[in-house]
Amino acid sequence: MTATTLVLTIVLAVGVGVSLGLLGGGGSILAVPLLVYVAGLPAKEAIATSLLVVGTTSAVAVIPHARAGRVRWRTGLIFGVAGMTGAYAGGRLAAYIPGTVLLAGFALMMLATSIAMIRGRRPKPGKPVPHELPVLHVIADGVVVGLVTGLVGAGGGFLVVPALALLGGLPMPVAVGTSLLVIAMKSYAGLAGYLSTVHINWALAAAVTAAAVLGSLAGGKLAGRIPELVLRKTFGWFVAIMGVFVLAQQLPTGLYANPILWAGAVGLVAAGATWALVRRRSANLTDTPSADGRDDTPGRPSADYRRVPR
Repeated sequence: MTATTLVLTIVLAVGVGVSLGLLGGGGSILAVPLLVYVAGLPAKEAIATSLLVVGTTSAVAVIPHARAGRVRWRTGLIFGVAGMTGAYAGGRLAAYIPGTVLLAGFALMMLATSIAMIRGRRPKPGKPVPHELPVLHVIADGVVVGLVTGLVGAGGGFLVVPALALLGGLPMPVAVGTSLLVIAMKSYAGLAGYLSTVHINWALAAAVTAAAVLGSLAGGKLAGRIPELVLRKTFGWFVAIMGVFVLAQQLPTGLYANPILWAGAVGLVAAGATWALVRRRSANLTDTPSADGRDDTPGRPSADYRRVPR
């Protein structure tokens, strides 16, 4: 590795930390491509190194969130312990799966998660925000997310944050803070699984980790100042863009020049955007009352309707 490549890798690692501190995820989504395409590491070594970088950075990044009261400790610890079990198993299982397959699976899961985050979930009026989530629910989610963490080297934030925010109903800033606790625990468990078969360049890992930690502290300070909707949408689009990039890198070279492939991709994006727009307009029409406060839904009597006796 040249000096220029090393400097570029360390500078970009700051962005890994900012993503973790601000969004509660995205660390591995950035770290794995950074270590593969910039630092030039083999896929499995990059995944193992990213687990060390992301785990350490998350442990530091959780501190400002904890001070601001944005961490659900019971939920995070239970989720983390369950996730560590799955992460260790995934790290051992990854030794038998080709690196290209792992990265392709990583990208597909990123795209699915980004769609869920961009769409969000419709709020239910009158439903209280839970302080802690049900234990069995947390354990089940933790094991599944942990298995993915160990397999593809993702710290899990891109799955943990949606699980806490969309399924668990936690406010987005709280989901971000709690996610960092979970990521730190699961990343170290996944790393333990990898260390039995993969060698790590410890000097490079230490330099990248130090840069990421500095970025995470800056990201943590910004997290509480950004509106929840903006934070969630930003997270979703960020994951989508990185998912497309990683998936494109796994395609055979000959497919890049295939017009049918690109026409199909453009068609899918256009269809998805149209579908999302139609659903949004339909939801707005359904939820918006008329100007005079009456319910004018077709086929339903007006609220001001009165039967006049003869």
